[in-house]
Amino acid sequence: MAGITSLIRPFFLRRVAECAKFACRAGEIQRQQLFSLLKEAASTEYGRKYHFGEISGYQEYKQAVPLVRYEDIRPFVMRMIDGGSDVLWKGKVRNYAQSSGTSDGKSKYIPVTKESFTRCHYRGGADCVAFYLSMNPKSRIFDGRAFILGGSFANELHRKNVVIGDLSANLIDNINPVVNLLRVPSKKIALMESWDDKLPALVEASRNKNITNISGVPSWFLSVIKEVMRREGVDCIHKVWPGLEVFFHGGISFAPYREQYRAITDSGKMHYVETYNASEGFFAVQSSWDTQAMLLLLDLGIFYEFIPLSESGKENPEAVSIDDVMPGKTYELVISACNGLWRYRIGDTVRIERTEPVKITVAGRTKHFINAFGEELMVYNADKAIEAACRICGAAISNYTAAPVYATTVSKGRHEWLIEFERRPDDMERFVSVLDCELQKINSDYEAKRYKDIFIDRLSVVEARRGLFDDWLMLRGGKLGGQRKIPRLYNTREIIDSLLELNEK
Repeated sequence: MAGITSLIRPFFLRRVAECAKFACRAGEIQRQQLFSLLKEAASTEYGRKYHFGEISGYQEYKQAVPLVRYEDIRPFVMRMIDGGSDVLWKGKVRNYAQSSGTSDGKSKYIPVTKESFTRCHYRGGADCVAFYLSMNPKSRIFDGRAFILGGSFANELHRKNVVIGDLSANLIDNINPVVNLLRVPSKKIALMESWDDKLPALVEASRNKNITNISGVPSWFLSVIKEVMRREGVDCIHKVWPGLEVFFHGGISFAPYREQYRAITDSGKMHYVETYNASEGFFAVQSSWDTQAMLLLLDLGIFYEFIPLSESGKENPEAVSIDDVMPGKTYELVISACNGLWRYRIGDTVRIERTEPVKITVAGRTKHFINAFGEELMVYNADKAIEAACRICGAAISNYTAAPVYATTVSKGRHEWLIEFERRPDDMERFVSVLDCELQKINSDYEAKRYKDIFIDRLSVVEARRGLFDDWLMLRGGKLGGQRKIPRLYNTREIIDSLLELNEK
């Protein structure tokens, strides 16, 4: 008897075939997206201000509409939250995804319009399933349940008829009720605020279910899986969920956690699919097993622009469209989308791995890097290096961050890493040396600065106490188990010093 998956598969594979056009019609598809967005928003306050109705091409759009960061549009968003209509997008907007703070220390509230729910986030989620089914013809993903780990809603703003919280909470709250028949946990459990209450509830809701797929942030899901295993007294999650076949993961790099997942799963059954779903939109998904680079989804109500890193720090940087990106180059990502964000600099950098079709990897945040000594260390460098160091030294991490230590009159500068270990290396000195060597292999600029210790010394590692990063997130108003993330790299001592101070308490 055919399973449900075999019956549903053809509907999803049609979408995979449709996406084949991304290879030869990328520019055309993106221009269609732009003109459709401009037409829909022409009568909004923002559209009237920048004459959307008169724009007929991309170059005109660049000249008419400024590049913005969140600080520039905060007044518009706050008026929307206060009930304003037709401000950045048509009509009133009820839902907002709360994201990490900006340079002024305030939270960001990203509009999640009806169109961004239906055209972007939910379609992007469906695309993940479609490409996975195309990559795994033997899948039985719909013959069991999906375990979706999400965050919760925020209480810091109190506005009538407005909902603010993690993107995942907004998505779970507004999902088609039919989907609830195919997933766990219940909406009530999924949206619980307290992680201490939520974790045991997640375990009870899932341990006796036929879980075939899981979706969420790798670090938080690892805690859930380990607690399920502890509760059942097993050493492999497939002894609890024998039908588990795929983890759709995103939010942070999977690299530092890869070995830990391999250790607790049956590698013969398990697959991992990288996704790029941010508060601002669903951007990309892994579409083949031969590379972890993700296919940029071009028709989900988003128009993309790319600022070369050489331009990113300028007062008026020059952005390019998808027609002009180059493989091997890293760009700051800019979007215009059906959530009312126009030429918005989201703060992420992406590396173009290939064109025709465009596939990307997330390089890091524009503010999350270390370049104190000309080393230009990016998050993806750090993630790869610590993954290798853990593998070589038999260690496993829960979290980490790093920052520069500046030179003094008696010492050279270096990088300082604060690492919370899930499993300590037997030889910490060897771990530090391996990590430093791996960084040099990955980043030639760091290698040049480390040459014979002339410019900077070998990095140092401070071991974080258990639970330090969770405590830090809570003190900053975060809610555990959501989409709050630790900045991996920072070019100043602001974050690491606050963590080090807390580490002593």
